[in-house]
Amino acid sequence: MAKKEELVDLKPEKVTPSQLEKIQTIVSNINKAQMEIGRLETSKHMISHQVVSMQDELRKIQDELEKDYGTVNVNIEDGTIQYPEDGEANKKD
Repeated sequence: MAKKEELVDLKPEKVTPSQLEKIQTIVSNINKAQMEIGRLETSKHMISHQVVSMQDELRKIQDELEKDYGTVNVNIEDGTIQYPEDGEANKKD
């Protein structure tokens, strides 16, 4: 029998240093972008809670105004009161 020749595997084992550097840079930039998105989402979440809190405060003031003046519209620029068309405020007691 003939002796079999041993095959040598010529496949490279690693990418080139410049390819590796490019990959690492891109992955690093993706990670930084994802961290920034997370930071922004956290800020967005906190601001949303603040808006809800301010809306609650406004609702309380609106309830106070309704007790004092009835159902009216208040101009937020100068504080003038606009009464309903029928001229009567529907005051809550």
